[in-house]
Amino acid sequence: MADIQTAKGVRDIPPVEKALKNKVVNVLTSVFELYGFRPLETPILERYETLSAKFAAGEVSDALKETFRLTDQGERALGLRFDLTVPLARYVAMNPTLKMPFKRYELGQVFRDGPVRLGRYREFWQCDVDTIGSTSMLADAEVLAVVSRVFSKLGLDVVVKVSNRRVLNGILVEAGVTDCERAIIAIDKLDKIGVSGVSKELSERGFSAKQIEGIFKFVKEGVSLKELQKGVKNAEAVEGLKELEELFLYLNSMGVTNVLFDVSLARGLAYYTGTVYEAVLRNGVFRGSLAGGGRWDNMIGNFMGSKLQVPAVGVAFGLEPIMDVLKMEQKVLGESVVQVYVLPIGVVQEGLMIVEQLRAKGIPAEVCLGKKGVSKNLDYASALGVPYVVMVGEDELKQKKVKLRDMKTGTEQLLTVNEVVKKLK
Repeated sequence: MADIQTAKGVRDIPPVEKALKNKVVNVLTSVFELYGFRPLETPILERYETLSAKFAAGEVSDALKETFRLTDQGERALGLRFDLTVPLARYVAMNPTLKMPFKRYELGQVFRDGPVRLGRYREFWQCDVDTIGSTSMLADAEVLAVVSRVFSKLGLDVVVKVSNRRVLNGILVEAGVTDCERAIIAIDKLDKIGVSGVSKELSERGFSAKQIEGIFKFVKEGVSLKELQKGVKNAEAVEGLKELEELFLYLNSMGVTNVLFDVSLARGLAYYTGTVYEAVLRNGVFRGSLAGGGRWDNMIGNFMGSKLQVPAVGVAFGLEPIMDVLKMEQKVLGESVVQVYVLPIGVVQEGLMIVEQLRAKGIPAEVCLGKKGVSKNLDYASALGVPYVVMVGEDELKQKKVKLRDMKTGTEQLLTVNEVVKKLK
């Protein structure tokens, strides 16, 4: 047999796992719609000039370095989208008559040609919610409330770290840094490589020891908003701190209690302009991000080729890392999409009528497609994790009933089809 392999960083999703994935997607979409977000779909392929715009990913960002590039037969430069935010910005710029605020959600595949590890693949799904057209911290608070509710419904104990790019920019300016973007990309790795690792990267990027010392005067673990309000004088940072104070006031009113301030949180993409946030497990073996986002007020106006600012704020949920965590913590077990397996014994036509009755009542049902014996059919249903089997033969038909077998307990009951429907509902 030939050595058949998938491409590096991608994977097949078998039926049981895909069913589990669909359940997570259903939780996400139900919460998104609960908060009034509406669905949108954008293409996987984008013009490379769209993805590489300096106001999109940014020329020095990891996302642009990891973009899959290709050309079509017309020699046009294209790329696979690396997130759902840039396509959204392009969509809004191309549709200037949209009613604002425009609240949308989108779920779909994105691609990054980066390193592969647990929770990080080269083809993966993002699930985004964004509000376009509001500068109010109310919009930020609502997005964070969505994050909190999603993970509560999934049974995952997360903490949502929050910061503000304006605060970081102000701290960097006070430290004598003029190229804030290059410094922020390094600072964003603080929780992964520590102070020494970030200091080394900053030094390699050309920042002086004095600048690095000035950065870490305020960018340190556990520093509070009040401490920064007392120590930081830069006007941009002061404005960012006021926004964070207002945000936490709204979150308190909404009962969102798992959001914490973390000054080092930067998010590596260049398009963030204000609040930024990231959801991580409070405790657990998985240390990566499960969701992340922030405010990106400049990108849409730049796509429109004007100085008009179109405010925007949102968050992206990483479906693959969420799935990995759920499997590790056994929060969600794989289940069959089929609720009942119908096994007609010598009465095929009647079996077909029964399975269609069940489907008509909204019960996912499968029917035996061959002539295997009862024991082999029960083994088949058990292997697929089907919770119930309906068996029907001449004796059951005479009584106008079927035999319902609970595959977990092995108990059997003689019931009418209507009684089966009531039980399974």
